Parts: sequence; structure tokens; C-alpha cells
Amino acid sequence: MDYTIVKKDEIIIFEINRPAIHNAINMEVLAGFKELVHTVKNDSSIKLAVITGAGDKSFCSGGDLSVLHKLKTEQESFEMLSEAATILYDVATLTIPTLALVNGTAVGGGCEIATLCDYRLVKKEARCGFIQGQLAITSGWGGGTYLWEKGMRQDHTLQMLTEAVPYPSDKLQTIGWATEIFEGHKYTALEAFVQRMIVPHETVLRAYKMQLIRKWEQSKLYERIMEEVRTCSVLWEQEVHHDAVNSFLSKKK
Repeated sequence: MDYTIVKKDEIIIFEINRPAIHNAINMEVLAGFKELVHTVKNDSSIKLAVITGAGDKSFCSGGDLSVLHKLKTEQESFEMLSEAATILYDVATLTIPTLALVNGTAVGGGCEIATLCDYRLVKKEARCGFIQGQLAITSGWGGGTYLWEKGMRQDHTLQMLTEAVPYPSDKLQTIGWATEIFEGHKYTALEAFVQRMIVPHETVLRAYKMQLIRKWEQSKLYERIMEEVRTCSVLWEQEVHHDAVNSFLSKKK
């Protein structure tokens, strides 16, 4: 399978398992996120949901371009982007804390997935960024909207989006995107982090997460994400985007 879901005690770990192509997202992985949401909603003993990538080089490189590049029109791209954004919104609004265990590079949609999580535990060697601008589109899964919610300085947020380059881990921590930086094995770092942040009672964790979710609902987060999706789909149809993707894919050959 292209993903695994494993429950370890009170933690559930979702791992994207496509290391040969930098853990790029396809429809099977999106279906896996739906399974994750369903599992958490039906198991009140789970205190933390963790998202990570297989291997030690990539967390997630975003959407699988070999598949997504087949989408040409605004309508085609909107159908895909809106479906993915809705699934990921359900992940973001799980009533327990979520953590991105960033074991390697997280770019494009991968950076969006890490951003929607409540915490980001980032490997020292990892580089992360919203590189969509290099392909003449914006973030399209809600990542830009989530980034504005993270409490970073406004100029840092806008710069991260518009520079469209991966940042090293020390800069990610300086601007407030990375919660913590780790060295060594990712699950050792996760265990140390969990011991500090997980309180004994899951009811407390869920109560605090619900405070955040209520804030998001009041500010119409989902509606704002759908506006982001619509903007991306309009740009997706433009020739400059398809030319940029063609150029990117030709360089990989």
C-alpha cells in the first residue's frame, strides 16, 4: 500500500509510503487520510495523530505531478483540489492534536500538509517550503490559509509564500513554522516530544482542540480554504502553469 496506519498505545501514526517518488500524494494516499479520520473519530482512546513519510529523505513532495499534470482545465483541477482540500480539512479539524513528524523535505502540497497540523517536529536536515509559485500557481489544498492561522509574523508568512523556495530547518524555527528541530531517529524524537506535551486525560486534549476548532468555524476557515482552491484552479488552467510543469518534468528525466 502507499500508506500505513499504525496505532501505538494512545498515538496513531499515518505514514505516506512512496519513498521512491519522495512520498508524492496520489488518490490512494488521500483515501488513507479519510481512513485516518474515520479511525480517530471512532476511537476515543487516541490522544495524538501523527503524519510522517517513509524513509529518511522526504516527508512529502506534494501531489504526484505525473498524475496531476493530466488535469488541464479549471474545472478538472478544481474537482481534484477541492476533494483533497476537504479531506485534509477533516484531518486538520480532528478533535485531538495533530503532529507533522517532518522526517525530510516537505515542499508544495507536502508543506501544506505539514502546515495544517498543530505541531511540526522537523528533522535538522529537512528543507520545507511553499514552492508552488515556481509552477505559476498558489497553494491549492488550503496550505496558504492554514499558514496565516499559525501566528507567524505577517511578513514572514507572506515571504514564505511568495519566495517559493524551501527553507532550512533553522530558518523554519526562527520564523515560527517549526515547533521543534530534532536530530537522530524520528520516533525517538517523537517519544521525547510526546512525553512533554500529552497530558494523562484525553478529555483535556479534546477540549482544548475544540477551542481552536470553534475559532476556525467562527472565522469561516473552510470557506476561505475553498476560495484558495478556486484561485489555484483558475491559475492551473493558464498556459504558463503547464509550461512550468513541463519544464520541471523534463529536468527530472
